[in-house]
Amino acid sequence: MRIGYTLMTEQAGPNDLVRYAAGAEQAGFDFEVMSDHYSPWLAEQGHAPYAWSVLGAVTQVTERAELMTYVTCPTMRYHPAVVAQKAATVQALSGGRFTLGLGAGENLNEHVVGRGWPPANVRHDMLAEAVQIIGGLFDGGYFDYEGKHFRVDSAKLWDLPETRVPIGVAVSGSQSVRRFAAVADLMIAVEPKKELSQEWDATRLGPPTRKVGQLPVSWGTDKDAAVKRAHEQFRWFAGGWKVNAELPGPAGFAGATQFVREDDVAGSIPCGPDAEPIAEAVRGFAEAGFTDVALVQI
Repeated sequence: MRIGYTLMTEQAGPNDLVRYAAGAEQAGFDFEVMSDHYSPWLAEQGHAPYAWSVLGAVTQVTERAELMTYVTCPTMRYHPAVVAQKAATVQALSGGRFTLGLGAGENLNEHVVGRGWPPANVRHDMLAEAVQIIGGLFDGGYFDYEGKHFRVDSAKLWDLPETRVPIGVAVSGSQSVRRFAAVADLMIAVEPKKELSQEWDATRLGPPTRKVGQLPVSWGTDKDAAVKRAHEQFRWFAGGWKVNAELPGPAGFAGATQFVREDDVAGSIPCGPDAEPIAEAVRGFAEAGFTDVALVQI
C-alpha cells in the first residue's frame, strides 16, 4: 500500500500548499494529490487557489513524489484540449511524475461559468468525450474531434512530454466503472468498496491497475480539538458524493450540514492522537483492493 498526502486547495493558500508539498516529500509520502476547486466546501475552510499554478510550483520543490490531480473536471470550467495542454506541461516540469485524475465534477465549482449544471448521465457523456480528446492529443500530432458536447479543430500539443501522462478516472458505482474502466489507466474512488475494484478489473479484461483512494483524518495530540476541527472544516463530507456533487455553494453546504454533530463527524473520520484508527481505515482500502491511499489531514 502506497501512502499519499493531499494538498487540499480548500484548506490552504498557494504558498502554504507549496511548502506542504515539499514537507510531505521530506516526510516520506509516496505521492501527493491536489484538489482542483473554484470554491471551498464551507466558508470556514476559506481557500481556493488555482490548482494548476500551484502544481507548477510544486514540481520545482519536489523531486521524488508522484503528483496527481484528485480530481480535475475537464468539461465545463476547462475545455478538455486545454486540460491536455496543462497536464502535458506539468508532466514535463515534473520529469514524468504526474498523473491526470479526472472526474465528472461538482456543481460547487463548475456553475461559475454560467452553463448550468447537467444531470449525471450527461456529465458522464461529457467526461467520456473529454477522455477521448485528451487521449487523442496525448498521442501526438494534429487532432480533430466533433462530438455531441465538444469540438476540437486542428489542435496539437507542441510540448509533449517523453512519458505519456497516465489518466485516472473517479468512479462511484457500476455505471461509471463500466463506462471508464476500459479507457483509463487507473481507478480513483473515495469509498473502500471491494465491488468497485473487482468490477473495474473485470471490465478492463487485463492485468489489475492501480486504484487510488482518499481518507480524511484529523490527527492531533488533543482529541477534543481534533474532533472540533474536523466538524468545523469537514462536516460537508457526511453528505456523500451524490449530494456533494449537486449543491451550488458553501452556503448550501452550511445549510445541509447544520444538524451534523461533532459525534457524527468523529464516527466517520479518525480524530486524535491514536494512529490505530487511521491504520484500520487504510486497511479497509487495502482489503477492498486499493493500491494507494492519499491521507487528508484536516
